[in-house]
Amino acid sequence: MNKTLSIILIVLALALIAYNVTLVDFDNPFQGDSTIALIGILASLCAVVLLLIFITSKKIEKKLKED
Repeated sequence: MNKTLSIILIVLALALIAYNVTLVDFDNPFQGDSTIALIGILASLCAVVLLLIFITSKKIEKKLKED
């Protein structure tokens, strides 16, 4: 997976976060569809963190191969 694909996936995950934030009822965040939206937000955040870790590990691997 190249860097461009990783960035596209990160942007898609951020778009999902933005969409799910609009679905959350902030008066009752743990009832009904708000719970599903919160789960979607957490899943998207996990995806972003994993992709950032992947990009960092590829940078480290590249530096180790150069030396």
